[in-house]
Amino acid sequence: MTVILNSHCLHGGLAEKQADRWKLSIPAGPAFPYRVAQLEDYTGLSRRRFPSRPPRTFGLRARASSGFAAGTWGFGFWNDPFGPSINPLRLLPAMPNAAWFFFASNHNYLSFRDDKPAQGFLAQAFSAPGFDARLVPAAFTLPFSRQAARRRLSGVIDEDAVAVSVDPTDWHAYRLRWSPTRCTFEVDGSVVLETSFSPRPPMGLVIWIDNQFASFTPDGRLSIGLLKSDEPAWLEAEDVELTD
Repeated sequence: MTVILNSHCLHGGLAEKQADRWKLSIPAGPAFPYRVAQLEDYTGLSRRRFPSRPPRTFGLRARASSGFAAGTWGFGFWNDPFGPSINPLRLLPAMPNAAWFFFASNHNYLSFRDDKPAQGFLAQAFSAPGFDARLVPAAFTLPFSRQAARRRLSGVIDEDAVAVSVDPTDWHAYRLRWSPTRCTFEVDGSVVLETSFSPRPPMGLVIWIDNQFASFTPDGRLSIGLLKSDEPAWLEAEDVELTD
């Protein structure tokens, strides 16, 4: 399947292509503004029209710059759940659905469960309904106890993740197999995570690097923002493929 990727960059971010290789980069700088370089296949589409449904397999070879300590990068499928960012069509947030390889600096805490990794280089899947009656008590709990709200959300959002124990600054081959009943993550031909949690379709393909963070810690601290970066950072990707 031919992969048509659209690039979106803000505030010094660059998406450069040479032959079959992309280089996404963001400059060093203060926390503000939001710096991002992103590739995706859902430009101009509302969430319900995102192009990917299972079965779908995504693969690439990738490496990242060393010393990346302020923000996130990664590649995989998601439903762009967090409201307006680059695409103004998604004005409202949604429950997260994603399957991706994800690097989160230590300012992030991206898990609703206490027994799953929430920082570093992860293979991660989220599966959430469009609406669930259990969201109502979670919403009412949130203003009074973020800890209790987080526990309630962990009962609504299915989540699985493992730390990926490779050096991401070296070239590796990554593959993600998404079926209606499971997700399988492979690095250099070896399975690192196989989970029965399958994200709710449709989703879009995304490859990105940015200076953003999000954190919802077990003690209930909720924070989202931007990070100062002392060094430029980049992510290279090649041999991007998408198959049914």
